[in-house]
Amino acid sequence: MVEESLSAEFKTGIVGFCPARLERISPWLKRYVDEKKLPFAHVAVLRKGQLAYADCYGYRDVEERSPVKEDGIYRIYSMTKLVTTAAAMALYERGVFQLDDPIHHFVDEFKDARVFISGRTGSISSVKPETPITIRQLMNHTSGLTYGAFDPGPVGQLMRSRKIDFGNLQANLGETVRRLASIPLCFQPGSQWRYGVSTDVLGYIIEVVTGKTLLQVFDELIFKPLDMTDTFFHVPKNKVEKFCSLYTRTKSDSLKLLECAKSSRFCKPVNMCSGGGGLISSMRDYLVFLEMIRRGGRYNDVQILGRKTVELMLRNHLSGDMASMGQPTFSEMPMEGIGFGLGGGNSFRHGQSTNIGF
Repeated sequence: MVEESLSAEFKTGIVGFCPARLERISPWLKRYVDEKKLPFAHVAVLRKGQLAYADCYGYRDVEERSPVKEDGIYRIYSMTKLVTTAAAMALYERGVFQLDDPIHHFVDEFKDARVFISGRTGSISSVKPETPITIRQLMNHTSGLTYGAFDPGPVGQLMRSRKIDFGNLQANLGETVRRLASIPLCFQPGSQWRYGVSTDVLGYIIEVVTGKTLLQVFDELIFKPLDMTDTFFHVPKNKVEKFCSLYTRTKSDSLKLLECAKSSRFCKPVNMCSGGGGLISSMRDYLVFLEMIRRGGRYNDVQILGRKTVELMLRNHLSGDMASMGQPTFSEMPMEGIGFGLGGGNSFRHGQSTNIGF
């Protein structure tokens, strides 16, 4: 099945895929929904800019049995990171900053950054960093910053105790970043890879150098040029009916409602523009954004980034793979042969770097 909303945007065709194998996808996604592993599923397969398959099935609100829409709006969480990095790279092209600029040039509090050595909350030993955190290290997650919500170690515990949370939609981005600067880094900048709030700090630096909110910059540099009319940090009232409720699986294998779409915190104006995970978007919008990246920074007649800039983003910016940088696995994936560029991961197992995204 090819959705009308996507086929209107992309040319359709099999593009080298086996039609019989593509037909296996719909029963698979429907089984996941029928077995209550997911409230809904929305899948699209493109190759060389052509849409080979698309289908959606399930409910945007399970309790009300409201079907998911082809132009549904979803929380895209960390898929926000690549958007933030692309906006930053557009500013880099304009000479606003250099990739190896220390971030304390833009956030003064990071001049006093420390690196964790030992101890627990309340009695942590730390040292000065050997080198300052750079913008490049924010983009490739080697800054030493972590996620307080997911890190069980002393640094993560300290972040939680001080309520440094970029998921708090009513908090102030700049204030949160400045308070973050007082938390020790997990390691010396550049020495390891750690998934964390680096891209949130990058988003704030974008605000500092432009004098605009992150949403204003996104609108100017990416959303309006690409006609991404369903991508934002909060859902407008006239689009709430397309927004999906949020669920999680329980131990009993049933779905538990975490946040109803109609009463969601994302349906109110937000103060926090989280560059690391705050965007709401649609399948069409994000596919257009990714297609722009695939085409080397251009979509139709709109040039968002230069071709060489995109090539730079997709290149591995680690000294080796992620496994050698202290990350042997990430979620269910082994990290041997996986590097990290600017804003996303890439595979170079076969001698060719291929962006896989994170």
